[in-house]
Amino acid sequence: MFRRGKTGRADAAGTSRFARRVLAVSGAALVVPALLTGCALFGGGPAAMPSHTKHATPKATRTPTSTTATGAIGTATPSAAPVPPATLTPVPQGTVVAEGDVASPKGSIHFHYRMVSNGNNTYTAEYSGFTSTVPVPVSVTLLEIPPSVGDGLTFHGVGDHPLGGPTNAATASTALLGDVGQPSYLGTLVTYSSAPSADGVPVELGPDKVLAVESIHWSVPVRPSNVHPVDGGARPGANGSVTATTASGAPKRYAIAQGDNPTDVAARFGIPTEYLLWLNPDLPGDGGNQFLYASTSLNLDPDSL
Repeated sequence: MFRRGKTGRADAAGTSRFARRVLAVSGAALVVPALLTGCALFGGGPAAMPSHTKHATPKATRTPTSTTATGAIGTATPSAAPVPPATLTPVPQGTVVAEGDVASPKGSIHFHYRMVSNGNNTYTAEYSGFTSTVPVPVSVTLLEIPPSVGDGLTFHGVGDHPLGGPTNAATASTALLGDVGQPSYLGTLVTYSSAPSADGVPVELGPDKVLAVESIHWSVPVRPSNVHPVDGGARPGANGSVTATTASGAPKRYAIAQGDNPTDVAARFGIPTEYLLWLNPDLPGDGGNQFLYASTSLNLDPDSL
């Protein structure tokens, strides 16, 4: 039995509020299992669809990124630009690069010569007006080092060519000099006896005896190139010195110093290593692994090729 009054009302009200909370919580507890029965955890409701009808929510993906040498993210490291092929434009076809007349010391042999460009770094030697009174056939060749009249040839040089035998009529002929590139190193035109044997001929007319020596004065136009070395100064790996320059002042020859290597020498002259190897095709080594010998020299002039 409750006591009436303020205290009693408070107790009654308190009891009433507690009862309502219990009912509310009890109701929620009843509702939750009902809701959970539709969850896959309990095997009921929509979540229990057959597996072949399920559609998984796609997961977010990250696009791979790369980091460049400078630390930038999202851009690929740029590859080095390919080196353009080295070029050397030939002397135009038909250009006469040397011309002159030859006469043996005793006046028994005469002829005229012209060296003409074929437009592809080869040249043709044109011989005309050949006359000879010697009793043996005569030939010509081009040499770098001049011999003396009366010497015997041991090397027949470049463009070795028979001019003919004794004749009173002037004759003409041509000879291909081949791929000589820059021909000016062939500074001597040598006329010699091409007698088949020494039997029955004077000693001075025997096989390979030099009959005349003519210095050739070449006038070869400079061939344009896309290779232009410029000396940037000595540095580690390129401590040698420039020993010759072209008419325009560009470096032409380089003396290799101890410790030099192709990469640093090329960098010193502002050209790719590929160009240095192109300028010097006879370097020892191959496949880009060429090496340098101290106290030897490198070519830096495209027109010298």
